[in-house]
Amino acid sequence: MPEGHTIHRLATRHRELFAGRRVRVSSPQGRFAEGAKAVDGKVLTDTSAVGKHLLHHYGDDLAVHVHLGLYGKFTDGTGKPPPVVGEVRLRMTGGRRWLDLRGPAACEVLDPMGVDLLRSRLGPDPLNDDSDPARAYEKISRSTRPLASVLLDQSVVAGGGLIFVLETLFRAGIRPTAPARTLTPAAWSSLWTDLRALMKEAVEKGRIDTVHSAHTPEAMRRPPRVDRHGGEVYVYRRTGQPCLICGTPVSSGTLGGRNSYWCEECQS
Repeated sequence: MPEGHTIHRLATRHRELFAGRRVRVSSPQGRFAEGAKAVDGKVLTDTSAVGKHLLHHYGDDLAVHVHLGLYGKFTDGTGKPPPVVGEVRLRMTGGRRWLDLRGPAACEVLDPMGVDLLRSRLGPDPLNDDSDPARAYEKISRSTRPLASVLLDQSVVAGGGLIFVLETLFRAGIRPTAPARTLTPAAWSSLWTDLRALMKEAVEKGRIDTVHSAHTPEAMRRPPRVDRHGGEVYVYRRTGQPCLICGTPVSSGTLGGRNSYWCEECQS
């Protein structure tokens, strides 16, 4: 599932393509036919992202809400739209630009109350500058669950996925299994600041890199990481490989049904 930085990049991309334009919206697949009809021919005024949720805003206060889930994918281009191939849930065209959406977990039209309800069930998004990290800490400080599991809960922190959470915990020297309520306010403030910085960098670069400059392939004279997720990381999907800082083999296990990775020495 795409992490929050990908959704923010999509919001920016779609704003550049269509904001301020009157767009045609259809649902070749048919599953979004009524929703497409509600916004077809209207002006797309803006786009936004909160956590892993994308919103297309229209001038009459309607918004198309998209959650990509595991299989959702956007494609776009210029010129005449290509022939429909596969199950295209949503097609948008305007100003000789086109956009297709396939396989999302959610694609629906929301009124202002619906948008407010969506935002209210999500925690603060590190990529939104008006987010209040204190909202998240209220829940963190009361939970006996493992810290990694709590931080992955989108109602606590919106947008951070497994890579960001595990890598931020490594950089802070905190074990993923530590009870959430043992995290101090000062430690949470540092975690939040680091998470924001890593996610903002990922928005700019389009990939997740979490290692400090001293631990890059160039600095350490080591081969670049080869992984379908890309990016240079400390522990994520590096089971058994030496920690880039202390050399201890990276450990892994299952935590709340999710794979978890950590260094026994650096996160003791």
